[in-house]
Amino acid sequence: MTIWTPQLPASGVRYRALADAIGDAIASGELDEGMRLPPQRRLADVLHVTVGTVTRAYAEAERRGLVEARVGSGTYVRGRQTTATFRQVAGQADAACVDLSLSLPPPHPDRPRGLGEALESIRHDPSALVQAVDYQPEQGMFRHRDTLARWMTGLGLPVESEELMVTQGGQHGISLALQALAQPGERVAASALTYPGLIAAAQQLYLKPLRVPLDEAGMNIEALARLCAQQAPRLVYVTPDLNNPTGACLSEERRQALVALARQHDFWIVEDGVQYLPAKERGTPLYRLAPERTLYLFSTSKIIAGGLRIGMLRMPPSIVERLGALQRAQSWMVPPLMAEVVCRWIESGAAERLLDWQLGEVAARQALAQRYLASYGVRGRSHGFHLWLPLPHGVRAAALIQQLEQRQVRVTSAEPFCVGSEPAPQAIRLCVSAAANRDALTRALDTLVSLLQAPPTSPWRTL
Repeated sequence: MTIWTPQLPASGVRYRALADAIGDAIASGELDEGMRLPPQRRLADVLHVTVGTVTRAYAEAERRGLVEARVGSGTYVRGRQTTATFRQVAGQADAACVDLSLSLPPPHPDRPRGLGEALESIRHDPSALVQAVDYQPEQGMFRHRDTLARWMTGLGLPVESEELMVTQGGQHGISLALQALAQPGERVAASALTYPGLIAAAQQLYLKPLRVPLDEAGMNIEALARLCAQQAPRLVYVTPDLNNPTGACLSEERRQALVALARQHDFWIVEDGVQYLPAKERGTPLYRLAPERTLYLFSTSKIIAGGLRIGMLRMPPSIVERLGALQRAQSWMVPPLMAEVVCRWIESGAAERLLDWQLGEVAARQALAQRYLASYGVRGRSHGFHLWLPLPHGVRAAALIQQLEQRQVRVTSAEPFCVGSEPAPQAIRLCVSAAANRDALTRALDTLVSLLQAPPTSPWRTL
């Protein structure tokens, strides 16, 4: 049987050359994601190098995030592709389809109308127009940071303008945080099921995600402690108030334990608060418990408008300079016009009115979905955008999703959220907020329940 056999240069460090060849083969498509690399001894024989050289090369490739070693199974190509959730764009959805696969705020006419009003206001403000076309500080204009800090404080997330960096949305904030805190090959810990954007960013930066078990009380801190003793993650990424996708909320006891563990093992905390919940449904922010080692991510995407791409990164003083250098290297600054639009939305009171409506609408949709799915053990928060539905015994997520797609309903399986190589649970995530209206959500729920009630002998359940 033919095995992958790279051509190595005649001179140079052999193990590094082999690791480089693995990377080149992945980039060219010669080695596909999930492909098993040749056994070390066999490849050593073919290349006329020692087994130790191949072992070091595979370890170097794993350090770069190119491959992963599975105990008792071999070494497999990891690849750098983004997840299925990230490949799909909201605008690509079929108009006839009820798309519950994306975490989007419920549609409201005030969003496009509010954008028009903000732009009209800016058009009549000469100083704002001058600032919008000029270079601004990488941290963001002080006026913008001051408005955003006061807005966050009013939402129960107290911050100072000096602590904030304006980012191009929450995803950009994640990338900045990872680049500032970790080097290629280092480890980042996250819940076993977590936001796909974290996984994608870690892959792109050649970081190695580590899987931490979670339950209804959030990340298992005892398991994290064992992981820290064995693998020393550089940082821990956590969504303490609303895990995406399970909806789990980190208990106060575990928040305190996480902070104590971070100080004991000297790792950073990246706290993601983009999935907004009202203050009464949130726990104590981790950045308030450990301000010296916590970066907090927030965004206007789930409240005002995702297309404007304005996020906020709360940062300790010790890392401000490093993050500023990264911002300059990547894009110099966030476009000031977009930040000005968001700030005018906030200052006019339109953002507060929109949020009040949205909280009521999401709560109504959650209640509607709970009435349909309560008997199936669905999990969700009253103001959260999504629900997590573990599937009944014998129902496979892939088969169910296929049947839903055929009936013009789209949901997400567990696969995009999985950290590591463990099998994905048989469950789906439904974003109740994303439906065009409650009637569309009702149609989708009717379709889902009819499939869940199908007899075990149904052809699609026996595949």
